[in-house]
Amino acid sequence: MAAMAYMDSSAIVKRYIEETGSQAVEEAYSKTLSGELKLSFSAWNIGEVLGVFDKYSRRGWLNVQEREMARRQFMGETVRLLRLDVLKVVPVKTRLLAQAWPILERYQIYQADALQLVSACQIKAEEFYTADERLHEIATKVGLQSFCVH
Repeated sequence: MAAMAYMDSSAIVKRYIEETGSQAVEEAYSKTLSGELKLSFSAWNIGEVLGVFDKYSRRGWLNVQEREMARRQFMGETVRLLRLDVLKVVPVKTRLLAQAWPILERYQIYQADALQLVSACQIKAEEFYTADERLHEIATKVGLQSFCVH
């Protein structure tokens, strides 16, 4: 059975926009396509990733064509991986949001970041990928094997 890896938005973006850390994310996706790994992320991440593409475009880091290409690639690959049953999208549920509250209070992080942690824990992810150093540190404190891809 393939190990489960959870990706937060900062890691997912590196799949579609070449940045420092993109190689580590590429390796995880390659392992997924070869059956060694199963990917997961929250339904919340879909909107966040699309928002990052828009933000990069507004800042001039991507032109309109690059933004649209990244968006199409991300959405197309997400659907493809779901159909191949190698991606699990964790639904955003009230129970998960409530489980995130103690984490956000304890570590003073955003609800979205705390949601990533409880979502990864809920599906028993063996690996957690993020490009956020602080989230990486907190992930290890809550018991996740975290990889900081920056």
